[in-house]
Amino acid sequence: MVRLVWFDAGPERSGRLLLTLHHLVVDGVSWRILLPTWSPGGPGERWTPSRRRSFGAQRLAAEASDPGRAAELPLWEDVLATPDPLLGARPLGAADTFGTARHHTVSLPADVTGPLLADVPAAFHGRVNDVLLTGLALAVAEWRRDRGGTDETAVLVDLEGHGREEIVPGVDLSRTVGWFTSIFPVRIDAGRVEASDVRAGGHSVGTALKRVKEQLREIPDNGIGYGLLRYLNPSGRLAGRPHPQVAFNYLGRTAAPEDADWSPAGQAESDALGGGQDDALALVHAVEVNAHTRDLPDGPELTATWTYAANVFDDAAIADLAGRWTAALRGLVAHVVDGAAGGPVGGFTPSDLSLVDVGQDEIDELAAELDGEFDDEWEDE
Repeated sequence: MVRLVWFDAGPERSGRLLLTLHHLVVDGVSWRILLPTWSPGGPGERWTPSRRRSFGAQRLAAEASDPGRAAELPLWEDVLATPDPLLGARPLGAADTFGTARHHTVSLPADVTGPLLADVPAAFHGRVNDVLLTGLALAVAEWRRDRGGTDETAVLVDLEGHGREEIVPGVDLSRTVGWFTSIFPVRIDAGRVEASDVRAGGHSVGTALKRVKEQLREIPDNGIGYGLLRYLNPSGRLAGRPHPQVAFNYLGRTAAPEDADWSPAGQAESDALGGGQDDALALVHAVEVNAHTRDLPDGPELTATWTYAANVFDDAAIADLAGRWTAALRGLVAHVVDGAAGGPVGGFTPSDLSLVDVGQDEIDELAAELDGEFDDEWEDE
């Protein structure tokens, strides 16, 4: 589970100690817990975590059988009923493994990534995933349509989360080391938006983001219930269901490597380590998107690696799909930052106003009226 390798640089230079931990015992959050707790110390000294909390599997089993959790079953069955037309030349088969997969990486520069992660979510009172998944929904729907596929705008996606939800009272996992994850299907439907409007950041792009945001808010507890019900619930109603063809995971934001006792390896070193999967391991999804943001000296940079079954898609098809995603994200930035919509942008959605029963059309009408009143007052002054 743990391996340490000392790289001796000779008597004139400081060496380096490489520490690798198996994914079974750490996740991305775990590293953020571990690194600050390790101090240099002298010989014989040991680091001690600030808090410890065990998380027994029996608690998960009990949660999976809880009537309140079982009440989610119809919701998940409804999501899985979303049409998922074939994206590639054929369905995944036994020959589609990580060893045969290929990768395509795209990046957005700091002047786009900065507002994408801050200004756009803030304008819509949302989260980063709301923005990234809106771009994905727009890209996949447009890509399918242009390739002669369906006009269906809904896209079925397996969404991966950090899995540290507070589902058991009194159990705080914010400082617990381990591999916590949740993977659950979501139906994201941004509606029909013309490609020209997507790239220009028109009004319909903002409407699309509001729609996707509300669809994600319908998922209870950030989706952790799906895995509990699929694998641990005695009813077996979700067991064996096929996975969506597309998976998405935003790994969050990491700081640039620092000149410190412990810090993440640089990108070149990380890439040199290669993948973490056995080549014989079967692919679960035809396309997996793993995105993360690195804080670099010139600003934040969003990078996404598209892993795909090479025997199902050709390279140009995935490059086209990834390009449409980044184009949609640029359009969302233009919509908010450049005012490309030609009017007010952003605003609230029904989930922001949970104390009243109000629809999106009513919210937008009220916002337009209030904006007009403020404009009139401004002109009078």
